[in-house]
Amino acid sequence: MAGKKSSTDYMRDMRARLKAAGLVKRELWILPEHAAALRGIEKALRQPLAGKQVRTEDFMTEHNHWTIESLHGALQGLEDVRGGAIGLSLQQGAEPSLKLVMNELDGLPLYIAVAGEQILVDTLLVEASQVKDAAAFNDAVLRTRDVFPLSSIGLHTLPSGELVYTMFGALSAASSLENIVQEIHTLADNVITAAEDFEDYFTH
Repeated sequence: MAGKKSSTDYMRDMRARLKAAGLVKRELWILPEHAAALRGIEKALRQPLAGKQVRTEDFMTEHNHWTIESLHGALQGLEDVRGGAIGLSLQQGAEPSLKLVMNELDGLPLYIAVAGEQILVDTLLVEASQVKDAAAFNDAVLRTRDVFPLSSIGLHTLPSGELVYTMFGALSAASSLENIVQEIHTLADNVITAAEDFEDYFTH
C-alpha cells in the first residue's frame, strides 16, 4: 500500500531524530536479564549532565521480579514495538494488564498479567458456544501436550459470565526479557496453529 511505513522506516526515522538531538550510537553486549536496567540507563544518559554524573549502580539494584509497569517500560524498547509490528498498551483497572496487538498476524490480541510470582500471557482461542462437541474437543485438547510448546489450553469465565477457551503460557516473574518475548511469539504462533488444527470442531 502506497505511503505505508515499514518497520525499517520507523527505525530510520527514530535514528534520524536521535542524531538530530545530538545523540551518538554505542553498541553494547549484555546478558538478557539486564535489558530493563540498560533501558533505564539509556534514558538517563540521554538527558543533559546538569552537574551530576549518572551512577550505573542505581539501576542495577532494581527488583528481581517484574511489575506490570516495569514490563511495560521494557517492552516499549523492543524493535517490534518501536517499528509497529506489535501494538502495546497498558490496560488500567483493578488488575492492570498489557495488551499486545500482533499486527503481522491480522491484529491478533495477546494479554499479559503479572500475578504474584508469575507472568501470564494469554489469548482467546474460541468461545465455548462456538464448539460443536465440547466432550470431543476437550478430548482432542488433552492429547496436545507435546504439540504446542510453552503453551496450554484452558477454560476461562469472562466477567460477563461467558465461557471461553484460552491459550496461555506462564513464566516466572523473574524471567529474563528475552524469555518473555519468546513466550509472546511462541503463543502467537501456537494459537494460529491451534485454530487451524481444531477448525473442524468449531462452528463458522
